Amino acid sequence: MIIAAGGGRRLGSPEALLRQGDRLLVSCMIDTMVAAGCEQLVVVLGAAADEVRAAADLSPATVVVNRASGAGVGSSIRAGLAALADERVEAVVVVPVDMPGLTPEAVRRVAALPYPDVLACATYDGLRGYPMLFGRRHWAGIATLAGADIGARPYLLAHKDQIVDIACDSVADGNRVDTPELMALYGLTVPPQRVGV
Repeated sequence: MIIAAGGGRRLGSPEALLRQGDRLLVSCMIDTMVAAGCEQLVVVLGAAADEVRAAADLSPATVVVNRASGAGVGSSIRAGLAALADERVEAVVVVPVDMPGLTPEAVRRVAALPYPDVLACATYDGLRGYPMLFGRRHWAGIATLAGADIGARPYLLAHKDQIVDIACDSVADGNRVDTPELMALYGLTVPPQRVGV
């Protein structure tokens, strides 16, 4: 699941519309997830969803539009989990779109335990981050407790002893791009039509 619903107020553009070279960040993340071997993809859109759909090839994914995305990432996690109706799906890898340093290897590492009772998180310098793997047995609890801007954190804190930490320092960069300075560091740009919007 790719959470690509944020408005990017501090960045000047919704994160999904940021460009890395000549490609949209959401397209790059879809490629990362496909290369990692994810069999089904759900992309949760929110801010500027119509623009994202018009500009990006989202065909490898099921697209969910979270009309309440302004309420924070918790609502997007709920929308994405609700879209995973196939009972054969026992676990879901969750990533935000604003991680240009994420690699297929990091996703594969975290997804290596695709069981219904698993909770797993990538770690960078010992700190938990994305990707995260949520087994199906946890979905209802995550959806119930998912907070506005803190997502699954309340549920993860309540089940911290069950989380499997997967070190990803050596294969990926865990930074999320949330400032203009990080945008510049990763060479991300705002689409020309949104400059000054």
